[in-house]
Amino acid sequence: MPPKEPPRRRVPGPARPRNGASRSGNGASRSGRPGARPPARRPRPAQGGTTRRGTAPRSLRLGSPRPRLRLVSLGLTLVMLAFVARLLQVQAVDASAYAAKAEKNRYLEYTVAAERGEITDRNGIALATSVDAHNITADPKLFTPEESKAPDAPQQAAALLAPILDKDVDELVKKLSAPKSRYTVLAHRQTPQVWKQIKDLKAVFAEKASEDKLKGGPGANVLAGVLQEPTTKRVYPNGDLAAGILGFVSADGKGGGGLESQLDKELAGEDGKIRYAQAGGRRVPTAGSSEIPAVPGSDIELTIDRDIQWAAQKAISDQVAKSKADRGYVIVQNTRTGELLAMANAPGYDPNDLSQATSASLGNAALQDVYEPGSTSKVMSIAAVLEEGAATPGTHVTVPNRLHRGDRLFKDDVDHPTWYLTLNGVLAKSSNIGTILATGQLGKTQAESNKVLYDYLRKFGLGKKTGLGYPGESPGLLAHPKDWSTSQQYTIPFGQGLSVNAVQAASVYSTVANGGVRIAPTLVRGTKGSDGRFTPAEAPEENRVVSEKTAKTLAAMLESVVDDSEGTGTKAAIPGYRVAGKTGTANRVDPVRGVYKGYTASFAGFAPADNPQITVYCAIQNPTKGSYFGGQICGPIYKQVMEFALKTLQTPPSGSEPPRLPVSFKPGE
Repeated sequence: MPPKEPPRRRVPGPARPRNGASRSGNGASRSGRPGARPPARRPRPAQGGTTRRGTAPRSLRLGSPRPRLRLVSLGLTLVMLAFVARLLQVQAVDASAYAAKAEKNRYLEYTVAAERGEITDRNGIALATSVDAHNITADPKLFTPEESKAPDAPQQAAALLAPILDKDVDELVKKLSAPKSRYTVLAHRQTPQVWKQIKDLKAVFAEKASEDKLKGGPGANVLAGVLQEPTTKRVYPNGDLAAGILGFVSADGKGGGGLESQLDKELAGEDGKIRYAQAGGRRVPTAGSSEIPAVPGSDIELTIDRDIQWAAQKAISDQVAKSKADRGYVIVQNTRTGELLAMANAPGYDPNDLSQATSASLGNAALQDVYEPGSTSKVMSIAAVLEEGAATPGTHVTVPNRLHRGDRLFKDDVDHPTWYLTLNGVLAKSSNIGTILATGQLGKTQAESNKVLYDYLRKFGLGKKTGLGYPGESPGLLAHPKDWSTSQQYTIPFGQGLSVNAVQAASVYSTVANGGVRIAPTLVRGTKGSDGRFTPAEAPEENRVVSEKTAKTLAAMLESVVDDSEGTGTKAAIPGYRVAGKTGTANRVDPVRGVYKGYTASFAGFAPADNPQITVYCAIQNPTKGSYFGGQICGPIYKQVMEFALKTLQTPPSGSEPPRLPVSFKPGE
C-alpha cells in the first residue's frame, strides 16, 4: 500500500485591509485577484524567545535615551561653567588680591637698619659709635593653637622671654596674641648675648617638640615664632664725656637730643629692606628673595678735643660738688677759628644708660641755660667806652661808696671808701659804680648812652643765637633800650638785667682776643660720607665788633685783673703765661620762683694775652658752700683747664712782660 501523502499545510492568505482596499491601493490583491484577502503579516518573534504554541508574540518598545543624555549634558555644562567662572575670577579678576594674600602669608619683609655714622673728636677719636645688635621679633600667627600645637603659647612664650628682655609679661602676651599680624617687635637693639640666650632656649624647645612628636604627641613648640633682625646699637665709649654735646639715641634709633638729634639725617643714612619666603618661622633658602641694601650714615667730626673736654668736665664736676652748687659749665674756644674745643656741663649723664639720668642733667645747659652774667659783661661796656673815645685806660674815675641813680642806690660788691681809680682800675677791681659812671659818657643823655651800649652788646652776639643751630639753644635776653626800666639803664652796664648763655659769654672774650673780630662758634669740623670723602663744614660768619687797637687795649686792661695785686682774678694766674681775664659775681634769678636768690660765680679770659690762642669761660650756679665769688671758685677752674689746654696744644709760653697799666691815682694828680 503506497504511503499516504502528508496533508498539505494551509497557509493563510494576506489580511484584508480595514478599509477594504488592497495594499496596492487599487483594490487588487497581491495575487492580482480582485477582492482576494490580503496575506496576513507574519508576527515578529519576541526578542530572545519564541512564540508560544504558534501564537504571534507581543511587540516591546524601549524608551529613547536622548532626553536623559541632554539633561546630563546640560548639568555638566552648568557645572563646568561655574568652575570656569570661578577660575576666571580667581586667576583674572581677583588674581592680584589672592596673590597678595599668598605672599603675605608666605613672604616676610623687614627693614635693614642703616649703620649710624660715628661722631668723633677733632683727632678722629670715637665719641659715639654703633655696634652689632638684634631686634627681637615674632610672627604672631605661629603662636596660635593650630600652629604652635599649644593652647596658651603666647602666655608660655611671654613668661620665658620677659626676664631675658626685661619686659612686662602682659606686654609681650599682647604682642604675641595678634594672629592676623605676621610681624611684631618684642624688643629693640638687644645685645648679641641676649639673642644667643634666646636662640639656645629655642633649640631646647625645638628638641623637646621633636621628641614629643616621635612619641605621638602634638610636638608643641611655643618659641618657634621668635625671630631676630640684625641692627645696630648706639654706644658712647667715654660714658658721660661730652654727653651734653652728643645727646642720645632713642629706642627707635632716632636722635633724641644734642647733635644726635640736630644731625640725625646725616648720621642715620638710609635703611634698606629684605623680603624673603618663610615657612614655620624659618627662612626658605631656595625661594626667591629681594634686598635693597642700606646706605650707611655719614661720620661727623667735631671741633671738640676729647682730652681738653675731659679736663674741663672733671674740673667743673669737682667744683660743683665741692660748692654744693646747682650746676656749672666750662667752655674752651679757639680764639682764631671760633672752634669749640670743650663744652662741659655738671652734673652730666651717661647716654648709655638714660634710666639713671635726671631731668636736670639732660640737655646741654651751656647753651640752654640763661642767666645774668654779672661783671664778666663789663668788658663789653668798657669796649664801647674805648671804641667811642669816651675815655682811655688812664682816665680818672672817682668811685664813691654809694651812687644814687634813678630809683636806686648802687654799690660795689664790697664796702669801701671813695676809690680813685683809672678806667683800667675800674675793670681790674670790677667796680659797678665806676662802670655806670664810664658808660654814662657814651651819649649826651642817658637815653643816647643806652642806645650806643645796646648796639655794642648786639655786635658782641647778645640777644641772638650763637649760630651753632643747636636744638633747644636760648638766645638769651636783651631788651631794646626803649623798654629798659629805670633800674636797667644802670644795671645792664655791669651785667645785671640782661641774660646770656655760657657759649655767648665765652664768645665775647674770644672776640677781644681775636683783635675785635667775632667769629661765630662752631662745633662741627666736617663730615665723611660712605664713600670716605671728607667734606669740611662751611666757614663761620665773621664780623668786626671793635677795632684792633681797642681789642689790644682791652687785652692789656684784662691782664691787670689777673696780674695786679689789686685785681680780683689773681687765682687765675698761670706761671710762664700772660693771662687776660675777668671775674663775675651776679645775683641769680631762681628759675622756679623767678626772684633773686643766690649767686652766679664766673670767670672768663684768654691766654697767652700777648698772642691769644685759647679762651676759657667758667660759671657756677648757686654755690651754697664756701665762697660764692667768681674769682675765688671759678678762677682756679680757669687756671686748671687753661694750663691743660695750653700744654695739650703745645702752646709756647709768653716771651714778654705784661704792660701793668695803673689801677689807681692819687687825688690832685
